[in-house]
Amino acid sequence: VAAYRTGFDLDPVRPTDADVTRAARRWAACGGRLADPVLMRHLLWTAVDLGLPLQLHTGFGDNDIRLHRVDPTHLTDWLHLIAGTIPVLLLHCWPYQRQAAYLAAVFEQVYLDVGLTLHHVGPVRARAVLEEALEITPFRKLLYSSDAYGVSEFYWLGALAFRRGLGDLLQDRVDAGELSLPDALRLAHRAGADNARRVYRLPDGH
Repeated sequence: VAAYRTGFDLDPVRPTDADVTRAARRWAACGGRLADPVLMRHLLWTAVDLGLPLQLHTGFGDNDIRLHRVDPTHLTDWLHLIAGTIPVLLLHCWPYQRQAAYLAAVFEQVYLDVGLTLHHVGPVRARAVLEEALEITPFRKLLYSSDAYGVSEFYWLGALAFRRGLGDLLQDRVDAGELSLPDALRLAHRAGADNARRVYRLPDGH
């Protein structure tokens, strides 16, 4: 929830134990939302220590987000520091899908999805968003997400928007002779399921 609490323009260096203790005491005395930048940095580094994939909401969200502070390129120095450790998954991304794509292209551990975006733009505009995200994102770095909640129709709409947008994009590349049909189907399987299985270390068939 760093996007909602502090933004990403944080000091990338791991905070000292003394800094964390002082910040925790301040927060415990006041209560409320966890919006202390030192504690947020501590949580990011704790995720690294745990060795598990880390999801970061990026870009558009509720009205408590300050959009200019959730550009994922603010994380560049931190990503350099944690290179070779955990996968970092940039979720949703709009209007920063191109910035997220850049990070996925230059950092081995960075992946992205555009789930929340597709839920809002719908099947008609899904292709355009996916095309921008995939300008430089390797296909092995794109993940499917519906960002759905509540009624089942939201899950259906998210899946429809992704399938139609990615399908149209790949079909055009097949028609242009840039991809063979088997290659296009392989890339669709990667984005739809195989990339997530690899990143989250899920067994085949999950």
